[in-house]
Amino acid sequence: MATDHETFMRVALEEAEKAKVEGNSAVGSVIVRDGEIIGRGRNLVYTDNDITAHAETVALRVTGDELKLIDFHGCALYTTFEPCPMCCGAILLSGVSTLVMGARNDPKSTTWQDYRVEDLIAQFGRAGEIEIVNGILVEECHAVRE
Repeated sequence: MATDHETFMRVALEEAEKAKVEGNSAVGSVIVRDGEIIGRGRNLVYTDNDITAHAETVALRVTGDELKLIDFHGCALYTTFEPCPMCCGAILLSGVSTLVMGARNDPKSTTWQDYRVEDLIAQFGRAGEIEIVNGILVEECHAVRE
């Protein structure tokens, strides 16, 4: 039986697959409140010619626009890969309470080699204010990027 984390990560994986088909980096995100998906996002950098259109920021924008809010306290953001520093900053500013990640980024294949989301959260002085869950459907998250 799938856990809730796995169920919501599978939806994020569907978004990642859409991003891949559209020619973008295969990353997807969903925002969940009270067990219900309230927003979805996928990487749209190349589709929209927007370097800020990462899956996490798209999910935050779409959800905020649809619900007319910018405060995501009590929400969980699921993302197939560890958020970059830009996305981590947006997540922290949004007040998301829980960040659920699929796979970690490979330090050899990213610009920010030794970066870990937990380090940036600590630098923001928010350690302990946001729950981090890591390692949900790791193999599936890596597979969608192949």
